[in-house]
Amino acid sequence: MATTLEKSVITCDLEGIIETYSAGAEVMFGYSPSETVGKLRVSVFSPGEIVLQNLSTWLGTAVKEGEYVTETNFVRKNGELFGARIRITPTFKAGQQIGFCGITEELPAPVDIAIKGSTKMIRWLVITRAPFLTAAITPVFIGIAFSAGVAHAAINWVNALLAMFGVMMLHLASNVFNDYFDVMSGTDQANTKYFVQYSGGSRAIEMRLIDLKGTRSVAVSLMLLAFAIGVYLSIVVGQGVLIIGIIGLICGFFYTAPPVRLVARRGLGELAISIAFGPLITFGMYYVITGLYSWEAFLFGIPAGLLTTNILVINQVPDVEGDAATGKNHLIVTFGKKSAVWIWGAVWLAATAFTGSLALAYNKPLLWVPAIVSVVYGTWVWTYMRKHILERTLVKANVNTIYLQIVVTVLVAIALAL
Repeated sequence: MATTLEKSVITCDLEGIIETYSAGAEVMFGYSPSETVGKLRVSVFSPGEIVLQNLSTWLGTAVKEGEYVTETNFVRKNGELFGARIRITPTFKAGQQIGFCGITEELPAPVDIAIKGSTKMIRWLVITRAPFLTAAITPVFIGIAFSAGVAHAAINWVNALLAMFGVMMLHLASNVFNDYFDVMSGTDQANTKYFVQYSGGSRAIEMRLIDLKGTRSVAVSLMLLAFAIGVYLSIVVGQGVLIIGIIGLICGFFYTAPPVRLVARRGLGELAISIAFGPLITFGMYYVITGLYSWEAFLFGIPAGLLTTNILVINQVPDVEGDAATGKNHLIVTFGKKSAVWIWGAVWLAATAFTGSLALAYNKPLLWVPAIVSVVYGTWVWTYMRKHILERTLVKANVNTIYLQIVVTVLVAIALAL
C-alpha cells in the first residue's frame, strides 16, 4: 500500500478507549469511526510485543515531559505492517488528565524494533495469565501442610510436586479456555471498562499476541499435559487423582464454555471457583500423598476457596456492562456494582470465621494468626472498596484482594505445618 500523506489524529481515555478518530486515521488504519470510537482500544493498532515492551514508558514520558515522539510499527485492519512516527501527548480537562492524543505520520517502510527476551517471556505470562497462579498454588501448600502437620503422613515429594504442577497446568488451561470463550461469546469485545492486569481477561487476542486458533491450541496443550500427569499419578497412587482432576477441569472449563457456562448462572460460577480453588485442591493433594480421601482435608481448603472467590468478585466490577451485554450473569451483574461491597464482605467474613472455627475444632491455636490477619487486613480492603467501588481507584482493592488471599492462605499452611 502506498504511504499515507495525511496524518492520523486519535485521542483516547486513560483506559485506551478511542474517543476521537480523524479522517486520516481512517485512511491509515483502515477502520471506520463507527468501528473504533467507544469500542476499540488504541492497542489494536500495534503489534502486541511492542505494546508490552514500550507503551508504559512512552505514556509515562509523555505525562512527565508533556510529549513523547518515537518511531514504531503499526498494523492496518487488513493485517499489513507499516512504520510510523508518532507524537504522544496527555490530554486534560479542568486540570485533570483524561487521556492521550496520538498524532501519527506514516514512514516509507517498517521500523526495525528489537524485541527483548524478557518481553517474549512476558507475552506468555499475559497469554496464560500466569501471575494468578497463586490462587491455585497456595491451596496446594495447605494440602501438603495438612497432610504432614495434622495427618502426620509421609510426603512423597516427587508425587507432591508433580501434583502441584498438574494443578498449575489445569489452572492455566482454564484461564486460556476462558479467554477463548469470552472472545467467541463477544464478551471481551463488549467490555470497554477494565483495569489492566486485574480484570477484563488477558486481552492477548486483542493485542495480537496470539490468534483465536492459537489460543485454543495452547489451552488444549496445557489440558493434555495436566491429564498426562493425572494418568501417571492415578497409576502410582490411585484412580481418585483422575476423578478429582476431572472435577476441577469441569469447574474451570465450563466456567465460560457453552452450553453450561457457569458464569452466566447467577452464582454457580462463583460457587464452582470457591470449590475448585480451595477445598478440591487440598482434598486432592491429601489423596496424592496418602491414597486416601479425607473430609477434613476438604474443610481446611474452604477459607482459601472463599478468598479466591473474592478475587473474582472484585474483578467483575469494572466488567459489568460488557458481561451483562453478553449474558455473563454473575453475581455482580445480577445485583449491581454496589452489591460487590456486601458480597465481598460476606465471603471474607465467612472465610475468616471458618478459619477460626477450624482453630477451635482441631485445637490449632496457630490458626488464629491467619484469622486475625484476615480481620485486620480484610477490614482495610473492605473499607477502601466501599469508598471507591465506582471509581478507577478501586484497582488498589483489586490488588490487595489478591494479596489478602496469598497472605492468609500461606499463614494457614504455616500454622498447619508447625
